[in-house]
Amino acid sequence: MTDQPKKTQKTQKSQQSGRPEQSRTSARERMQEAHRREKKAAAVRRRAVIAVSVVAALAVVGGTVAAIATASDSDPAASAPLKVPANTSGADGTVVVYGKADAPHTVQVYEDFRCPVCKEFEASAGRAVQQLADSGQYKIEYHLAAFLDQNLGGKGSRTALAAAGAALDQGVDQFKKFHDVLYANQPDEREDGFGDVNRILELAEKVPGLKTEAFTKAVTEGTYRPWAAKVDKAFSASGAQGTPTVVLDGKVLNVFGKDGKPVSGEQWTALVRQATGA
Repeated sequence: MTDQPKKTQKTQKSQQSGRPEQSRTSARERMQEAHRREKKAAAVRRRAVIAVSVVAALAVVGGTVAAIATASDSDPAASAPLKVPANTSGADGTVVVYGKADAPHTVQVYEDFRCPVCKEFEASAGRAVQQLADSGQYKIEYHLAAFLDQNLGGKGSRTALAAAGAALDQGVDQFKKFHDVLYANQPDEREDGFGDVNRILELAEKVPGLKTEAFTKAVTEGTYRPWAAKVDKAFSASGAQGTPTVVLDGKVLNVFGKDGKPVSGEQWTALVRQATGA
């Protein structure tokens, strides 16, 4: 895919409006530092993806094995018995599909629950993205990641992803509602707020009927942590270079403007119509 979107290359972005000048300056400095750190991590990841592709193509020449490091590699749960939630899709159950299976188009969304720029996109265009799926114009495939745990430290991305698996086990609609709640209540990525299962359970209460005994047990015991590790590795293998990445029928969409702001709901709808010829 050559039409790369104006997206964060694993970068955190801070909101600055409405704050005192000192706060805005501090936010800019944090953003710039985070950008440098995440850009470097993205470059390393990109080289790893290229290396894997080369190794695959030249496997008969040498016996070298290359691997892409992910947050899951250091997660002890990755080696625990795998339990895949109900209602998964895709190879090995690593994809979550929302919408009608026979929809004429497919939107692939690559996200990390800890990614603040993903939150910006969800806050700006998320409702419109869902509405078009609900109306049958396309289905949404969620490809979720946990690379920010590795880049920033902590376990918030993995914990939130595993909890999303517990929600998915109850139904795709419950997953989608919990997905939206997580982004609406996303903590500062440096605080690793999602790493606290008690906080995750508090947020689950915002989704009617979600916090069942089974859900609470799964979140508390980390039942779907091995699945989350598998989902994260599938993201790494996808070739996506950052989050959010949004792809419509194989074409990467530019969901951020030149000003760095995410598209609005109206802009998203227009973008989809233009891309699909509707």
